Order: sequence, then C-alpha cells, then structure tokens
Amino acid sequence: MGLGQGRVAAIIGGGVIGGGWAARFLLNGWDVRVFDPDPQAKRKIGEVLDNARLSLPGLSDLPLPEEGALSFHDELAEAVRGAEWIQESVPEQLALKLKVYAQIQSACDVEAIIGSSTSGFKPSELQEGAARAGQIVVTHPFNPVYLLPLIELVTTEANDAAHIERAKALLNSLGLFPLHVKKEIDAHIADRFLEAVWREALWLVKDGIATTEEIDDAIRMGFGIRWAQMGLFETYRVAGGEAGMRHFMAQFGPALKWPWTKLMDVPEFTEELVDLIADQSDAQSGMHSIRELERIRDTNLVGMMRALKAQDWGAGAVLNRHDAGRKREALPDLDTADLSRPILTLSRAVPLDWTDYNGHMNEARYLEAFAAASDRFMEIIGCDADYIAGGGSYFTAETHIRHLGEAHAGSRIAVRTQMLLGQGKKLHLFHSMFAGEDLIATCESFMLHVSLESRRPCPPSEEIEAAMSRIAQAQAGLGYPEGAGSAIRKPA
Repeated sequence: MGLGQGRVAAIIGGGVIGGGWAARFLLNGWDVRVFDPDPQAKRKIGEVLDNARLSLPGLSDLPLPEEGALSFHDELAEAVRGAEWIQESVPEQLALKLKVYAQIQSACDVEAIIGSSTSGFKPSELQEGAARAGQIVVTHPFNPVYLLPLIELVTTEANDAAHIERAKALLNSLGLFPLHVKKEIDAHIADRFLEAVWREALWLVKDGIATTEEIDDAIRMGFGIRWAQMGLFETYRVAGGEAGMRHFMAQFGPALKWPWTKLMDVPEFTEELVDLIADQSDAQSGMHSIRELERIRDTNLVGMMRALKAQDWGAGAVLNRHDAGRKREALPDLDTADLSRPILTLSRAVPLDWTDYNGHMNEARYLEAFAAASDRFMEIIGCDADYIAGGGSYFTAETHIRHLGEAHAGSRIAVRTQMLLGQGKKLHLFHSMFAGEDLIATCESFMLHVSLESRRPCPPSEEIEAAMSRIAQAQAGLGYPEGAGSAIRKPA
C-alpha cells in the first residue's frame, strides 16, 4: 500500500486554501472528502486541481502515488466521520470557527487531527470551549498549498506530545515542512513579516513614492530571490562578510533608530487609496486572468524549487527528503524487480520547466531523463553512492537517442531498461521511454567502468559482476530491441 492509499482527509471549506489542501492530500494518494455549502465549490476545487496536477508532480523525481478519490458531501458529519486528518479553512470569523469545531467533534474520531488554516487566530482561541481542546491545532499554510512546503504548526499545552508528533509525521509524508511554533502569538511568525512589508508598501504607494509594479520589482529582482533560498538572518550573516553576524549588527544596528519606515503607523484605508492601488495593479497585471497568473506563478515556483533541489538547499532539501522516503516504493531494486523483462528505472511526471517553445519536452531533457535511468540501473547493480565514494564508477562513452513521440508538461513518463551487455568493464544499455502505453523515445548507451583515481577503465567489483550476470541470465530470452545498433546514416 502506498504512503497515502486508504487514508482519508476531510476538507471543511473549499476556497483557494481549502482547494490547495485538497490537492496536496489527493495527489499524495489520500481520499479527500469536501464539505462546503458554496454551490461553486466543486468547480473552484476542480480548477485548483487542474493547476496542481500540472505542477506538483514535476517537483518530484519519482512518480506520485495513484490519485485518491475526491468526494463532495452535503453534511459536515458525513465528511469528517472516519477521517484521519480534518482541515478547517472556513472564513476568518472566530464564532463561525468555534461552531464548526463543535460540529466536527460531535462526529469525528477522537484521534483525528483537526488543523486550522487560520492566519490570525491563536490555537488557544480555537480550543476555547471545545469538547477535546487537545485535538485542535493551527496548521497555517501558504498559497499555493500544493507547492509551497511551509506549514506553521502552532500548538498549546492542551496538545499532547504524541498528537503533535503525529501531526508532524503526517505533514512530512505529504512533502510539507511543519515549522513548530511552540509559543502562540497573533498572526504566528511568517505573516508578521508579511504584515510589516505590506504596511510599508501601502505608505509608499499612498505617498506617491512608488507604484505597485515598482514595489513588486524591488522585491522580485533583489532581496526576494535571496530570501527564497537563505531567509533573513543567514542572508545578513553573509552580508557581514568574514567578520560575520556580529559585524553586520554593529554596522547596521544604528540604522534601526533612523526614521526610515512607518511600521507603527497604518495609512487610512480610504476609497481613494484602494482605488489608487487597484488601478495600478490592473495596469500592472490586468492583461492576465487569475488562472493565467496562477499558472505563471506555479511555473516559476517549480523552476526555483527544482533549482534549490539540485543544491539540496532550503525548500529543495524538503523535496529531496520526500523523494528519498518514497524511492523504494516507486522503483524496484535487484531483489524486487522482474529481471526477465526490461527493468523500470525511471517513473515521473514531466516538470513544467522541461518543455520548450514547441510545447513539448525539450530534447536535452530526454537525455537528462535517460541519464537518470542509467544512474538508477547503476544503483541496482551496486554502483551506488557508497561505491562511487569508494573510487569506482561508470562513464558514458557513447549515446544514441531516437525521438518517436512527444511528451508534454505533466505527462507521466516511464523508462524501462534492457541490458544488452554487462561483462567486465563494459555496460551496454537500451532504454525505452513510454508515455502511457506509447513508446516515445529510445536511448542506447555504452558505458565503461572506471577508476576515479586513475580516470581509466578497470573491472568492477565482484558484487557488480555478479549482479550483471544475474540480469544477463534473466534477460537472455529477450530479443535484440528494434533501433539498437542504429545510427544516423550518411545521405546517399
């Protein structure tokens, strides 16, 4: 059974945030039940899911589990009964939330986790008068919930340690990053920063210093990129140079007394200010629909997070941990693979940033995918990270790719690998890439085992020789694949 299969989450409130939670659970294999009296809830969540199905799978180098079942319910009790996780995302009205919790707790399992998406209320306020206060926690996400990993998990003394640890484990299993806020405060942690920036931005617009577009450019062209991968304090530690954080504080600390900002004041929210900001925002982004802006946002986020993934840094490290936890389930090893047929060495979705101006997967990405398949085959026969650290590896001597079909963003692709020769220092592989049942590309790769010390060919270990012999015997009945041994012929 997969990580999410057979598990049930209930989503109470199907707006933008509730829809994002539904997508995160659903695409990780959970069954999702939705309760929302809005007659448009099904359409709204469907549109969020369309975006999530295109973008979220591309963050992983492994296939996501089979999508869970999505259902909509007219009765709240029906939605929450038997659910392991219940996520409340109703409007920010305390009386409404408390009423909803009373209804939830009258029907849900006593062990279920009830998380609130609230950005403003403290958990002690949400627990007030609850039948089981310790069941309720704040799990504040960031939009889009299906892409951004941060969840502010805010708890009180009413929540026991086992309940908190179970909440963390479940969030981790969804590829999220639960930041445990152990001391509650209004607006938690992240939104307090956002509120400070928002207030100052309102003054800059009101005072005619900058337009909405100029403020956005100041963020996205500079410090916003730094913050995305290193946060605030680590960024300033670097800014302190070799002398470090203490030097930075001594150098810039006095500036805190200068009247640079108006963070203690809030501009009056007049109709004139609202109209000014709305008009500037329309001029800045009005040429795009909200769905288009969401897709642009998702594409940019996937690209940035995948770049961080390659460095195993920040949000990318969270993605790598999530992949590592699912790798054995997603791809077979020497003991679980059916060696009598080509071995599954890659299964994943095509990321948004793998497509080109023709709208399909760029040819360089085919090579990247086939290289990943070769790496997986190397791991299967024993040439893994530990072996490579010991001084042995395989170098590719020749590669030939045939493009037979197309793959598009979000398409699920799989590569199956046949070993044509595995003997001594020689390794000859033939990869076949499929999109569904359609063969869309093949790759023939000839590799040589080398010593990383001398950088010259040498025999592999006895264990690798034995693994290759085992595969060769199992695949002896396979015919020579079509396209193997071919090359681009010289025109007559």
